[in-house]
Amino acid sequence: MTTAIVATAFGGPEVLSVVDVDVSAPGPGEVTVRVVAASVNPIDHKRFSGTMGADPARLPMRIGSEAAGVVTAVGPGAEGPAGPLAVGDEVVVYPAPGAFAGELTVAARNVVPKPADVSWEEAAAVLLVGATAVHALEVVGAGAGDTLVVHGASGGVGSLVTQLALARGAAVVATASERHHETLRGYGAVPVTYGAGLADRIRRAAPSGVDAAVDAVGTDEAVDTSLELVADRRRIVSIAAFGRASEGIALIGGGPGADPGIEIRSNAWRTLLPALADGTLRVVVARTFPLVEAAEAIALVESGHAGGKVVLRP
Repeated sequence: MTTAIVATAFGGPEVLSVVDVDVSAPGPGEVTVRVVAASVNPIDHKRFSGTMGADPARLPMRIGSEAAGVVTAVGPGAEGPAGPLAVGDEVVVYPAPGAFAGELTVAARNVVPKPADVSWEEAAAVLLVGATAVHALEVVGAGAGDTLVVHGASGGVGSLVTQLALARGAAVVATASERHHETLRGYGAVPVTYGAGLADRIRRAAPSGVDAAVDAVGTDEAVDTSLELVADRRRIVSIAAFGRASEGIALIGGGPGADPGIEIRSNAWRTLLPALADGTLRVVVARTFPLVEAAEAIALVESGHAGGKVVLRP
């Protein structure tokens, strides 16, 4: 048995309960992992909020998407993307359905090694947003000599897009509220405040022009500004503006008409985890909650004021 978080109805964080559940023994190609840390993401609430459907047959619903922990049992032929897995291995799991638990059994194909120099909290919090960031940069082809605008650069995806683009040699103009500008400067980006006059502020920050744009917020302002500044619409990508597909921009992720980028995302760990280990990539963990306070953690993420990633510790 282990402790897990489940939604007993569709709604807000108040529908979550702390329960005891059985942990199934790993079958062929599976491993059991003792969870040390699990990250909270907006998608976790969306799944039980009712906005993605409210079929009562899905209840009670296990919650959580990504985790880091230690392998405690291994099924026959359990091999992850980096090779065979063994009891005692420190690992990162994504996707990790039902990650808000003390222990869970998952497909070995979703399990990769955790670098020793990466904290449990960072390891648990990087792959979901990081895979999206890597996908976005691959789509726009940002690299040395490019100037890239990142809309929503202080958010979970945007901050990683910013850092990864800079590591590739691109110059980055980062839109964010002023309270995040110092952090963005620390990465090496040029921050600008969103709002009226955004296009002109970006032009002043990038007098030689803008080559590509990543929209991590999905607002009309972000898309309209990108269309105004970037000549090649194929080098504009959005992770959220799914209603703008007809305008020639690239859409990625799980929305209607979007490119899921399965292969790119499944291999993103090969970029993200080494970068965390060598310090070229940072994940800001704003708050850690005990597992049993998952409802409070989700409420903080939903408020939009977490200031970074929120992590649960069983």
